[in-house]
Amino acid sequence: MNMKPILAAVAAIVVLGAATTNDPVESPTRTCAIVAASEVCTWVTLEHGHVTALGADIPLRLIESSPHHVEMVWPPQSLGAVPLPAQARAALGVDHLALNWEAHGHPPAAFLAPHFDFHFYNIDQAAVASIDCVDATKPATLPQGYALPDIDVPGLGALVGLCVPLMGMHAMPERDVSATDPFEASMIIGYYGGKPTFFEPMVSRAVLESRKDFALSVPPVADLPHGVRYPTEMRATYAAATDSYRLVFTGFAGA
Repeated sequence: MNMKPILAAVAAIVVLGAATTNDPVESPTRTCAIVAASEVCTWVTLEHGHVTALGADIPLRLIESSPHHVEMVWPPQSLGAVPLPAQARAALGVDHLALNWEAHGHPPAAFLAPHFDFHFYNIDQAAVASIDCVDATKPATLPQGYALPDIDVPGLGALVGLCVPLMGMHAMPERDVSATDPFEASMIIGYYGGKPTFFEPMVSRAVLESRKDFALSVPPVADLPHGVRYPTEMRATYAAATDSYRLVFTGFAGA
């Protein structure tokens, strides 16, 4: 028997297997769910088993189909939630993405512009559902340049730390607290019971409908729960081919 062809085939398989094993970039793992009649997907990209990016794909259909005139309800109701891939939960401690459409906006003045909330929670959906804002404990330390104001809302009274039931407290850049011009995009850090619970790009409908790329920084957050890692940067890129935004978070220290 001529063994040369067999040995050559075995060698090719070994080389191919080695290339696959040593390939540093692994395919993104995705989790998708229907939110407001549109498919929203979360995903994570790994390199040598470490997270290099976490993201979400948001179709413009969802943005543009959200009604301009809706009855204001309290607390605001989520449009829906999308679990994060298991790899993201294991490596980063980030559990799910919840989306909210704020047709009327909310105080302070800059945030009265109609906008969308993209909450990336490091607590599960059952824990989010239990948030009633009875616990008024604020965190011992806020990110540099951030404020956690108490906001008076007509008909609701004072919201301590802008705490919203089913969400939590909202720490925001200090410049946004006193701004009067409508905002475009802002990175919010969420707390409840004095502990960090989410990071949230809050983006105006006008910016999303403009289909322009934009970026936000995520500040360093103290006292993250064990196993939880937040990103340092977010880039939102519009893809004309799918008419959607891709939110990409990077810079996970130690991940």
